[in-house]
Amino acid sequence: MNKVTLKIDGMACPMCESHIADAIRKTYSEAKGVRASHTKREASFIIDKEIDLSVIKDAIDKTGYKYIDGKIEPYEKNKLFGLF
Repeated sequence: MNKVTLKIDGMACPMCESHIADAIRKTYSEAKGVRASHTKREASFIIDKEIDLSVIKDAIDKTGYKYIDGKIEPYEKNKLFGLF
């Protein structure tokens, strides 16, 4: 499982966040926990498969916002009862 974090320029309001989240969901229907923040200028999501950042860059750029950078990191779910 991977966590993808994207730096995006041009978001100014909650509606902009919605446009970015929709673009991510349309590009990767398997994406979970999709979030975008205009104040942080970033979006993030979790996905089970490997992705190509150039694909998401194209999807973001087509919305009129500017993809600045992206990173993919391994993600592991917190196991609430894993300690017992």
